[in-house]
Amino acid sequence: MGFADQRFNVNLSILFTELPLLERPAAAAAAGFTAVELWWPWVDSPTPEQSELDALKKAIEDAGVRLTALNFYAGQLPGPDRGALSIPGEESERFRANIDVAADFAASLGCGALNALYGNRVDGVDPAEQDALALENLTLAARAADRVGAILLIEALNRPESPKCPIVSAPKAVEIVDKVNAATGLGNARFLMDLYHLSMNGEDLPSVIERYAAKTGHVQIADNPGRGAPGTGSLPLEELLDQLRKAGYDGLVGLEYKPGDRPSAEAFEWRPRDAR
Repeated sequence: MGFADQRFNVNLSILFTELPLLERPAAAAAAGFTAVELWWPWVDSPTPEQSELDALKKAIEDAGVRLTALNFYAGQLPGPDRGALSIPGEESERFRANIDVAADFAASLGCGALNALYGNRVDGVDPAEQDALALENLTLAARAADRVGAILLIEALNRPESPKCPIVSAPKAVEIVDKVNAATGLGNARFLMDLYHLSMNGEDLPSVIERYAAKTGHVQIADNPGRGAPGTGSLPLEELLDQLRKAGYDGLVGLEYKPGDRPSAEAFEWRPRDAR
């Protein structure tokens, strides 16, 4: 089991970034992958021109890959931001403007998972105010996801790299999942289990899997230390994925790691080409 019994998708916002956005789906296909995921590609625009959306849709379709997960607008990512939905004012409004745009784009490609990053704490703003705003926006996002037959993902980041983000543990992320499901009654909010982020937090990964596999809608991996490909760090990723499968997780695993000082196409030696 482990790697041998698992299918993966490639995150085109961290891998193949040496290429223009519209060339990345074909590059992933050329590397042997059939599925991809993306952070929101237009970091400066929650509502890009329809022509830009159409061009990316065509690039994905022409490459013959499936888009299986997409982030809502999350501000400058990569960069200083960690989401927009809990930030009062303009950023919250940008997130709301993006909700239906992202949901409709996902639906146009049969993408069934939308990830909503929570955002950083803001100096001088009551955390309770941010949390109330976040729940409002997550409720809107969950309803939009449900409208297009998708799940809403809530991700825990890691405290060392995201010190201002309040969602930096598996229990906290699952707490938000439960609050959103209670608010909507839809039951489509799920935990995004990123094993790299959780390991950076020092969490007991086998225990996290045991406790939360049933509430997990997507899994992402990178090795630690270094956020590189499997085998470049010390995480027992094969064992952890084996445990996830035995616990009932049968979805794709997102490759959200850095390729290092080499082209992305060379960062997959750990995986036989015919098994990607």
